[in-house]
Amino acid sequence: MTAFGSTLTLKHSCDYVPKQGTTTSGVPDAGFATEWHLEAAGRPRLTIHDTRWDGGERDVVLQQLPLLPEMPAALANLHGRHRAGIAEVSTGRRRITAFLSLPQPGGRPRQKRALTTAQLAEGCGAAFLCQLVARPGVSLTPSFDPKDPQDIERFQHSIVFEDEDRETPVAAYVLTRLMPTLRQTGWTGAA
Repeated sequence: MTAFGSTLTLKHSCDYVPKQGTTTSGVPDAGFATEWHLEAAGRPRLTIHDTRWDGGERDVVLQQLPLLPEMPAALANLHGRHRAGIAEVSTGRRRITAFLSLPQPGGRPRQKRALTTAQLAEGCGAAFLCQLVARPGVSLTPSFDPKDPQDIERFQHSIVFEDEDRETPVAAYVLTRLMPTLRQTGWTGAA
């Protein structure tokens, strides 16, 4: 279990959910997902799938349910969208892109890919991002000093983790794809 502040928790739910769909590269495929739940007190639970496709691809997404509970439109618009692909970096190491999904007035959140590390930290919540990259075997590329993230050059950041680490890619997805919208809509008290 991972806590994001005192009001938001990420919990493992189950290891095997059969899936049929399209991979991030657009190929129809089958596979299975590990299911996670993101919970905030007094709010409907959000379901996240870390899917391993039979063809070798892997991604994380806020799962589109048949019937969504009542929630802000900006958050509802993230279901089934802004998937984060997971790619092999080297033997035993993988990465997930650290693009931010930013809420837009009256529309769907848009993805911002090139960020300074200060912008990334601000969008995710600096304390949460520092907590994530402080995990054993986890790093942010390009690297930065958590106490003084640079605010000059824009990069396409990635969070690198060990193959057997099941929680980090899902926590990274929550921070980068969901946290800006969760904070903007008041879904959680996380700052």
